[in-house]
Amino acid sequence: VQLQASGGGLVQAGGSLRLSCAASGRTFSNYGMGWFRQAPGKEREFVAAISWSGGITTYADSVKGRFSISRDNGKNTVYLQMNSLKPEDTAVYYCAAVRGGRANTIIATYDYWGQGTQVTVSS
Repeated sequence: VQLQASGGGLVQAGGSLRLSCAASGRTFSNYGMGWFRQAPGKEREFVAAISWSGGITTYADSVKGRFSISRDNGKNTVYLQMNSLKPEDTAVYYCAAVRGGRANTIIATYDYWGQGTQVTVSS
């Protein structure tokens, strides 16, 4: 699976962004999908995940209630809607795919990774 993330940018605190991750190469609906982020000097961390059907979603506590993950299997795309952004959300955001279709939260379980898209939130 090849993954291409897009939609990052510079936004003021309180603003919104929507990230997209387009997949190609394999049957997209066979995979669970996740979003992760890595801030400068920090380890990569889990943000959100969605099961193959979209029926199960899970979020990091730090983004719960502000971010929403969704997918369109017809378009082979997963989205991350980010609202009420805070400066601490600044990071490179990565999408990833995991075989088996589950909404995994563990980084090491993911099989394929996109290249990342920068999100910067100014105060």
